[in-house]
Amino acid sequence: MKVLLVTEKPFAAQAVKEIQKIIEEAGHVFEKIEKYTDKSQLLAAIADVDAIIIRSDIIDQEVIDAAPNLKVIVRAGAGYDNVDLEAATNRNVCVMNTPGQNANAVAELVFAMLLYVQRNHFDGSTGHELKNNRLGLYAFGNVAKMVAKIARGFGMPVYAFSPILTHDDLRKEGQYGVISVYSAEELFDNSDIVSLHMPLLEDTYRCVNYNLLSRMGANGIVVNSARKEVVNEEDMIRIMEERPDFKYITDIKPDKHDEFASKFGMRYFSTPKKSGAQTYEANVNAGLAAARQIVAFFKNGDDRFRVNPK
Repeated sequence: MKVLLVTEKPFAAQAVKEIQKIIEEAGHVFEKIEKYTDKSQLLAAIADVDAIIIRSDIIDQEVIDAAPNLKVIVRAGAGYDNVDLEAATNRNVCVMNTPGQNANAVAELVFAMLLYVQRNHFDGSTGHELKNNRLGLYAFGNVAKMVAKIARGFGMPVYAFSPILTHDDLRKEGQYGVISVYSAEELFDNSDIVSLHMPLLEDTYRCVNYNLLSRMGANGIVVNSARKEVVNEEDMIRIMEERPDFKYITDIKPDKHDEFASKFGMRYFSTPKKSGAQTYEANVNAGLAAARQIVAFFKNGDDRFRVNPK
């Protein structure tokens, strides 16, 4: 089988070497396309492959149609909204992700951004501490769990709400020390800082709206390491215009980035390019997990991390 590593944003060099080793030791052919600048390059490279490993690369109907031998796609990371699941399912292509492999890297970035903004971008002026701020986690997957663990070290009470977990489910996660709440409204009511961790789904599209944002008390902060589309940008701008104490921090540059930056100064921060998983360790963890999942898929049909219907 031919396995293609597709990365517009490349893995660390050592990760690529380890991925290649895993693929070739299992008897498969390894190829890669990195830093491509045009979709046509991807379409040409994918023409005869059986499997691909991707990061944030867009795999749409056109790409899938260009790969008649394609059997499996593995997204090295948790989110998979960059893959057309319907097109893959219609072609009987298995799509998998690698949940949890980037969790610590993203969680650490959440606190790096919070500290940067709370200390006024380290300009030497008087800032604020994180201790005793109530942290609300919107969704409670692998990244949110790591954020909860780190928050305990900062002395922050942690609240959590998950649309897919029951109150009892959250209460069972006792090792993370979270206080479970029953609704998104209750989460925003009880949080000084809300950290967003939900996937991009039909139900989560622009779900962080004015109704939720306006429930936060003085000096409210929203930090987004999930997807830009889960935040209603017009509503975020509205609340920040009305509330000169409100802050928005994001690892995904908004469509209205220029407006945020010009209007809100140090109350707004966005990374230049999504950076949550951009650590050597996360590169290696996610890349090697993806390679091992492909090997297991071809060896015995293992698709335990499948995210699309059979």
